[in-house]
Amino acid sequence: MTNIMTRHLTRWLDTDVGYSFKTSPMAIAAAVVAFICLVCAVFAGFIAPHNPFDLTTLELSNARLPPAWESEGKRAFLLGTDDQGRDILSTLMYGARISLAVGFASVIISVAFGVVMGLLAGFMGGWLDSFLMRLCDVMLSFPAILVALLIAGVGRAMFPNAHESLAFGVLIVSISLTGWVQYARTVRGSTLVERNKEYVQVARVTGVAPMRIMTRHVLPNVMGPVLVLATIQVATAIITEATLSFLGVGVPPTSPSLGTLIRVGNDYLFSGEWWITVFPALMLIIIALSVNLLGDWLRDALNPRLR
Repeated sequence: MTNIMTRHLTRWLDTDVGYSFKTSPMAIAAAVVAFICLVCAVFAGFIAPHNPFDLTTLELSNARLPPAWESEGKRAFLLGTDDQGRDILSTLMYGARISLAVGFASVIISVAFGVVMGLLAGFMGGWLDSFLMRLCDVMLSFPAILVALLIAGVGRAMFPNAHESLAFGVLIVSISLTGWVQYARTVRGSTLVERNKEYVQVARVTGVAPMRIMTRHVLPNVMGPVLVLATIQVATAIITEATLSFLGVGVPPTSPSLGTLIRVGNDYLFSGEWWITVFPALMLIIIALSVNLLGDWLRDALNPRLR
């Protein structure tokens, strides 16, 4: 398995995109930081010093302790503790897991729905194209945060005693509801160009079904801009989730999301317990910045005019 992965990695590094990655220190640094954050989030149960969900390990006497390497008479917490006595370092790992999960899930849903709508609008044209584009215009007239607040608020009002998984579902749907529009418009523009090319005309003449033309011929040729946009939108989705959690309509308060940690720490910021909000905010900035830098590199690497 290791030899196969090494062989594929070597082969990828020999491509134009791989060479662009090897010669870009910024892309390498961003990839390393993003990989570390991803590993810490996925394997938080094994890496984190404490489990913030295990109430038996929490002690209120450890609440709001400052960062320390070692302490006399009490356990030392590298990044301090929050108002419930949870280790900030551990909650950052578990919080990154929640934020990344919501971000990736909402982007996947947005990409799937937006690509389908863009393909149908660009390839079919006519009244379907006009209807979908007017729908996109309507969706773009509403701020994403406002729509997410509305959906999340309605979901919580309809299901006040719902399970936490339903709350996460409502949050993902609320972020995806406005995220698909950019993918639809991007794919539509690329599809309008591709549908007039010779290979599409040949497929039509030979009797290939329109659905097969879209999925087998047009779709692979319009996915480049979508991949770049999706990479950048992951950071936007993570920030949106943190914003909603900060406003109190995101993930449940018992879940250590980065936005929830920032909101909790904001209440103690001016009383001297700065670490409760500063470290989660830095974690959010690091994740968003690394993903955005990767998106910028991927956009340049896939642009044939810059090669």
